[in-house]
Amino acid sequence: MSKRIALFASGTGSNARVLIDRFREHPEDGVEVVLLVSNKSTAGALMMAAERGLPTLVVKRADWTEGKELLRALDALRVDLIVLAGFLWLIPAYLVQAYPNKIVNIHPALLPKYGGKGMYGRHVHEAVKAAGEVESGITIHYVDENYDEGSIIYQAAVRLDPEDTAEQIAERVLRLEHGNYWRVVYGL
Repeated sequence: MSKRIALFASGTGSNARVLIDRFREHPEDGVEVVLLVSNKSTAGALMMAAERGLPTLVVKRADWTEGKELLRALDALRVDLIVLAGFLWLIPAYLVQAYPNKIVNIHPALLPKYGGKGMYGRHVHEAVKAAGEVESGITIHYVDENYDEGSIIYQAAVRLDPEDTAEQIAERVLRLEHGNYWRVVYGL
């Protein structure tokens, strides 16, 4: 049985790239990335997807609240699973209801710590550093109608040294993301 995925990304799309390349290189996995959606027309993820011949869709804020175009695109491509890969907008109720327990996100911290609105990218790693945490990591979770509150699917931790900078923490966490996200998506 195959699984058809839509990736949602707002930035450079390094996690999206890992997922696309992994599943293209291993068709026996039965996972196919069929669309990349972004809320930013300048997102590097769009160029990366286009270079790989992957269809893309840019959603505008006005269309996001209603979602007719987005839902049509997802339906037309028979999407089974939505995978957020650095997508920064809150997922609206209509999308959560259309894809119950079929939307997943990766967060660059060990939830429930350092989650919620505004806690993404460097903001998370700076908060972890400021708190003097001895570990950080990733959380892969289902998406509900609130930031970072869906049921946790998987977590992985990495030890931190007191002298680590926020940038060093980010690098360690990103390695965890790239090594684990595709495995969890594959298993869903």
